Amino acid sequence: MSTAILTGPPVPGSQLGPDLRTLGFDVQQALLPDDLPRLLAEVPAGQRVALVDPRFLGHVHALRLALTDPRFPAASVPGALTVQAEARPALTRALAGGTHAPAAQVGTASVLADDIAAAIEADGVAVHHPELGSLVATVPVDAVAADAAARAVAAVDDEAVRLRNAVKSRDGFFTTHFISPYSRYIARWCARRGLTPNQVTTASLITALIAAGCAATGTRGGYVAAGVLLILSFVLDCTDGQLARYSLQYSTMGAWLDATFDRAKEYAYYAGLALGAARGGDDVWALALGAMVLQTCRHVVDFSFNEAHVVGTDATANTSPTAALSDKLDSVGWTVWVRRMIVLPIGERWAMIAVLTAVTTPRIVFYALLIGCAFAACYTTAGRVLRSLTSRASRATRTDRAALALAELADSGPVAQLVAARAPRIPGAPVVAAVGAVALIAAALTQPVGSGQMIVAAVFYAVLSGLAVARPLKGALDWLVPPLFRVAEYCTVLILAARSDVSGALPAAFGLVGAVAYHHYDTVYRIKGGSGAPPKWLVRLIGGHEGRTLVVAVLAAVLATRDTDFTLALTALAAAIALVVLVESIRFWVSSGAPAVHDEGETA
Repeated sequence: MSTAILTGPPVPGSQLGPDLRTLGFDVQQALLPDDLPRLLAEVPAGQRVALVDPRFLGHVHALRLALTDPRFPAASVPGALTVQAEARPALTRALAGGTHAPAAQVGTASVLADDIAAAIEADGVAVHHPELGSLVATVPVDAVAADAAARAVAAVDDEAVRLRNAVKSRDGFFTTHFISPYSRYIARWCARRGLTPNQVTTASLITALIAAGCAATGTRGGYVAAGVLLILSFVLDCTDGQLARYSLQYSTMGAWLDATFDRAKEYAYYAGLALGAARGGDDVWALALGAMVLQTCRHVVDFSFNEAHVVGTDATANTSPTAALSDKLDSVGWTVWVRRMIVLPIGERWAMIAVLTAVTTPRIVFYALLIGCAFAACYTTAGRVLRSLTSRASRATRTDRAALALAELADSGPVAQLVAARAPRIPGAPVVAAVGAVALIAAALTQPVGSGQMIVAAVFYAVLSGLAVARPLKGALDWLVPPLFRVAEYCTVLILAARSDVSGALPAAFGLVGAVAYHHYDTVYRIKGGSGAPPKWLVRLIGGHEGRTLVVAVLAAVLATRDTDFTLALTALAAAIALVVLVESIRFWVSSGAPAVHDEGETA
């Protein structure tokens, strides 16, 4: 329960009290401003508290946006303020400092909640001011203003605004035009029946896993059912976020589930397609693993670039010619949709996969997926490299926060850390990382799988990966270092498993890359949530990217010629890594004190 304190005498005929109760608040009345400190002291310390002017006129959803969003320590609209536990000390100081008006002014133009909001903001607390659009939130100063506000409230359907705002303002073409027009109503239906976003997210996962099971049957009927269920899973995937925005049910757990389940659904479906193809005599595990590697590396490029260019980490804004061209294209409506579609976001990607599954074969699905994602990866990466090289930010020094985020995304293990601590700090981190990655992948492609040259290449890569992170990653293109490490590790596992010719090696490699990719996604979402990377002991225990690569190279050299021993070793390694990272990840997200968030950014 949360507590709302009305900061003055009651207003006859006002529905404010009932409205606040429908939003989950226990309503108290402070007849005089001097009553506020006493009433505030009676509210339990860990509880949300709101101050609302009893003269407030506006839509219920305006109050909902200001008073119930859990993502912010404090939020305010005209006449209403809410603070969570972390901002309570600032509220207490504001009241003790005499921010409120004297009793004689109560009922005049003074708006106590707004004065206190300004005071706690001046005290260093970030106060969120939600965009209301056509919604009304005001404290009228006289009868004429009150009549005008009442007419404005009646002229706008706040439920229609609430439904419209449940949809992301920036989303893909397929999602915007083929899913959101009706999924928002499913979200409202769920809200009215007390369902939570996490429950819808779990339903989406279960539906996708059933789709993967249907694909694994290898029959035409199974493929058709898989395609239909995959689209249904995506509808539910859109619904969970819309439900969160509709009812403001944001949570740390919800953000984690939404982000990680998307990857689990897609990669489980790849596995289902590969199993179904195998039933028909077509081995496409290499294509399935290649699709997962490509998609994961695309995401790492996105995450690394965004962390390097997060607001406040660059000395200047992006003023590159590339950014200017992008802004010009944004002014032409159809180009916006084209550019959103060609990067193959999750809606377009899943629609393509679903349709091709139903009408073609798994091999064609993976060919289309690899071609489309490869083009999208080249398009986005090239644009970001150009932006980094041509903007004024390329000549600026990134902050320690950006460099730390990139170092955490690099996932350097004990070997790389030892080299970084003792090696000279040479410039050109992306070049060093690229040389190591190219040398490693070239060796995997050309050297005999059971030869010692592969181990030498893995050691060389480990040394160069340490050199690459010896200096803080503050250069214009240093955001490329984590993606280069992902490409090196994942591609090495894929190539060695494919070239080993050992039965079951590729499915085992799929499981290994999946477990490691989960660790990397978990790292990303911890950083995005402001909680930092996983603990150092976890990174050391699972070896870091260079340690795992070296282990796989040794296993291939020793076991690749011994029937299925290589498969068993990869399976055991995958299971061990999955167990460790899942247990730690679940422990963290269940008990985390990270702020409530929800993914409102780029389409996945």
